[in-house]
Amino acid sequence: MSTKAKYKTIVVSDIHLGSKFSKVNEVIDFLNHNSCETLILNGDIIDGWAIMRGMRKKWLKRHTDFARLIIELQEKTKIYYLRGNHDDFINRLFPLKLANISLVDNLVYKSNGKSYYVFHGDVFDNVTTGFKWMAKLGDIAYNILLRINQIYNKMRTRQGLEYRSISSSIKQSVKKMVSKHSHFEKQVAEMARKNNCEGAICGHIHRPEISQMNDILYLNSGDWVESLSALIEDYEGNWQLHFYPQP
Repeated sequence: MSTKAKYKTIVVSDIHLGSKFSKVNEVIDFLNHNSCETLILNGDIIDGWAIMRGMRKKWLKRHTDFARLIIELQEKTKIYYLRGNHDDFINRLFPLKLANISLVDNLVYKSNGKSYYVFHGDVFDNVTTGFKWMAKLGDIAYNILLRINQIYNKMRTRQGLEYRSISSSIKQSVKKMVSKHSHFEKQVAEMARKNNCEGAICGHIHRPEISQMNDILYLNSGDWVESLSALIEDYEGNWQLHFYPQP
């Protein structure tokens, strides 16, 4: 990405700072090459679960670099930070406004004549909300899978084969099962409808998607662990998914 693009809105979520599998350098590069009027950090930006787990140092220089970039961006960019289930410790802080950065639980975002209900989405995850211990156990298992995935792809690279994410395949299978059980997308759309919005913007399930659900536009920004994706809105009100170049 050699040229700098300008957008009306950028949405990123699920960066999971503190997890060793967070692609923080990639998201920093993305934000350095793509500017916007409004940046929405839609939950799980900091992974409090990972930071509290184990003894090794979790907060690294690259994580501080990301925080420094956000502080620099807020001078010219309006920034919203919404809480997720992994960074729910900020619940004690919001609503809070620091310069051009607003910490909120959810948001009705108005852009190009339309309203979007913005929230992380974990409130509709039956496992996360009803069985937090099970969600944390699943998070540990997912991190083990990511480590296995690293070893597997190093072997594929030596064999001249392309990158393949076995952890993503398993995670998406589980997420689809949870989503099917809880009707995640339908509930997200209904939340937007109840708030008199034309669209819903969420994250949480690590599955980037833009789809029309009857009268509601459903937008999911994905994650910066594996899909490396963001939502971008141009000045005509058109939304699209942006995928950072994969290795």
